[in-house]
Amino acid sequence: MNKIAAEAELLAIEQIKQLKARYFRCMDAKDWSGFLAVFTPDATIDSSEAYTPTDLNGNPVPVDGMPSPPPNPAWRSSDIAEFVADLANTLTGVVTVHHGHMPEIALTSAATASGIWSMEDMLRWPIGSPIREMHGYGHYRETYERLADGWRIKSLKLTRLRVDTTP
Repeated sequence: MNKIAAEAELLAIEQIKQLKARYFRCMDAKDWSGFLAVFTPDATIDSSEAYTPTDLNGNPVPVDGMPSPPPNPAWRSSDIAEFVADLANTLTGVVTVHHGHMPEIALTSAATASGIWSMEDMLRWPIGSPIREMHGYGHYRETYERLADGWRIKSLKLTRLRVDTTP
């Protein structure tokens, strides 16, 4: 790879990191228009296994001796505007903190890329809610597409290795 190509690749990877940082910041700040803007118009989201901790082979694992809940196919979406509206409704009154760590980003063409992010999130619901706190640890597996105005998330799959809840 020549120097110009290497610099272009590093710039694209940095732009994708900035994109993911906006994803986390906009979600936690409840900036739903900014959050929607990190996705391609045809983005797909798969959170069906977000509350089903799995091992490296994708098999559900018990947490503290309790079986994991089954995956929920209803938590897949190919309508990004509907997904963001539903998420905004779900997180009303919930304080969230999301962190993304150790990105593994690979360009697959001049306008596409894939990535895996280690993640940790903490959610706190208002007093009186059925769940008071949730602390999750897992991964985002994503694809990206470069549009005319920059990189966007094309697909996202959230999985967790562990979910701790406090009633």
